Amino acid sequence: MSDADFSCDLSSAATPFPHFWERVVGSDHAPMALRADWQQQLRRCHEELGFRYVRFHGLLCDEMGTLICHKDELLYSFFNIDQAFDYLVDIGMKPFVELSFMPWTFASGEATVFRYQGRVSPPKDYGAWATLIRKLAEHWVGRYGVAEVRSWFFEVWNEPNLQAFWSGTQDDYFKLYRHSVEALKGVDGALQVGGPASARNQWVGELVAFCDKNGLPLDFVSTHQYPTDVVEGTSLGDEDDATEEHLAKSRRGIMREWAEDVHRLAKGRPVYYTEWNTSSNPRDPLHDQPYAAAFDVKTVMEASGLVEAYSFWTFTDIFAENYFPSVPFHGGFGLLNLHGIAKPSYRAFELLHHLGTEQLPVRGRHETVDAWAIRDGRHLTVLMTNHTLPGKAITVEQMRIHLKNTGKPLAAAIQRIDDDHANARKLWCEMGEPTYPTAAELERLGEVSNLVTEPQPWTTEAGAISINVELPPHAVAAVTMEFAPAD
Repeated sequence: MSDADFSCDLSSAATPFPHFWERVVGSDHAPMALRADWQQQLRRCHEELGFRYVRFHGLLCDEMGTLICHKDELLYSFFNIDQAFDYLVDIGMKPFVELSFMPWTFASGEATVFRYQGRVSPPKDYGAWATLIRKLAEHWVGRYGVAEVRSWFFEVWNEPNLQAFWSGTQDDYFKLYRHSVEALKGVDGALQVGGPASARNQWVGELVAFCDKNGLPLDFVSTHQYPTDVVEGTSLGDEDDATEEHLAKSRRGIMREWAEDVHRLAKGRPVYYTEWNTSSNPRDPLHDQPYAAAFDVKTVMEASGLVEAYSFWTFTDIFAENYFPSVPFHGGFGLLNLHGIAKPSYRAFELLHHLGTEQLPVRGRHETVDAWAIRDGRHLTVLMTNHTLPGKAITVEQMRIHLKNTGKPLAAAIQRIDDDHANARKLWCEMGEPTYPTAAELERLGEVSNLVTEPQPWTTEAGAISINVELPPHAVAAVTMEFAPAD
């Protein structure tokens, strides 16, 4: 155990702290949006975590029936899309529209991705693709109104820099982008269109240059990142990946470093990260553990000021890109498991959601401990993590923060996420890892997944308040202090 000393002067100038990570959250592919359990979990995430948009793959896949060829006739059907989007609008959310994948009748090749076989080749006829995009936009404007659709975001494709998602070239993708943006802007010039929706922070500078050279609109740039991206070829994650070995080759803070690069390449355009997580492995045990909560908090806090949206991948384990799971804790991407049990990562986003909107500077440095101070009126929350990557040294740390120029403290409380707090997977393991838990077992798992609020002691010396918190490895703690009104 070592000491981690930090300080915060509450008379310091605050900086705005917008909840950029709440703008968008990710999901699987579009047909999942028609499931009742998916919808229930999304509503919960919207209400409890503040997510406002949701993004998913496969809106144009044949499984949605958006466009098929029947007896040599093109048949358009937007019914299933309407069912999904109507639900989003009804609960106060919006779609972040990913234009993918290629309808089978348009595809120039047979390459597919995932078990649902999304076609990933360029279109045989770019004009026909543009017609589909135009018809969709016209339909949405007619159904939801132009003001509503102007508030949506349209992202062209998904990870075209990976052969798994795009069998064409970069020039082919740029051609797809041109036809897509021209079709959308032809319906209404205020529709918001962007890309390249790339993996590994790539193709951003190239798309910016292409649009600038050709006078094409690019309202935002979007890309994806995972810390496992340090290993070439890991962005399309596989359950057999040596994820902890890959993470061990990464470094603390690398997600911020990459975001800084993209922020620079965007040349003033808004930056939307439309995928990120602790790894790209769809069966990574760390996704279900407190490790993920600590990583998520640190990553979000360090992205502040660099991005306008930071879309976590994904909100739920109701997910079937490789195969549909049965095991309650199988290392899925989701914040909620199949049964709606909150993982530690869900509780991390709950802590983040309840933060205020003014950030105060915190002084101090430690190899594994980080701390941030966020003010909300007469309340101050000190958010702290003890985190590093697999294979790196980490131990229990005694975290101490000194608060100066505070006013009179009235009360303080702490909420924790660690091995013994808000960790349903631990209880599930103690139960014997049942594949199909009983109703009673699910009730117990739900109970232990909750955050617990406890009183937090403090001391006062020489006009400063000191708070001590013991942080186990891969822990998150939030101490919120209330102060008396100023005289």
